[in-house]
Amino acid sequence: MEIHSIDPVCAPDARILILGSFPSVASRQAGFYYAHKQNRFFKVLAAVFGEDVPVSVQEKKQFLIRNKIALWDVIKSCDVDKSSDSSIRNVAPNDIAGLVSGTGIKAVYLNGKTALSLYEKYVLPSVALPYFYLPSTSPANAAHSLDRLVGEWAVILNRQSDRGCL
Repeated sequence: MEIHSIDPVCAPDARILILGSFPSVASRQAGFYYAHKQNRFFKVLAAVFGEDVPVSVQEKKQFLIRNKIALWDVIKSCDVDKSSDSSIRNVAPNDIAGLVSGTGIKAVYLNGKTALSLYEKYVLPSVALPYFYLPSTSPANAAHSLDRLVGEWAVILNRQSDRGCL
């Protein structure tokens, strides 16, 4: 059984929540999200927001907070073989409803099909926010080029406005 030990990144003024499934081995070792060198998560978000790619954990946290993005994973604990989403079993979900309460989060984005499936199975209907699938930034998703990911992930800009575009 693996336990999720990385704290969520979430400021009270966050407008969107991005959820993955469960941290990779590299992320668990680094103690922060999307630490695998070939994961394109921060490259994609930096391109979407027109910023430089953050490198250090502190820069990544500042980037997320500055852009009003909360970040966490659906799973609190599970059985998993290394970093393989397809091997995930015996899931206990994180308290997503507790995280979003008291924030300005308007929408939830799921990074990949596994995150989407787990969210629908374990989190709904406890979170009454619109939610959307985005293609995985994982290196395992070789079918999506960086440019294609940036194009599809750009939809989050429409959900971030303080004017409430929902």
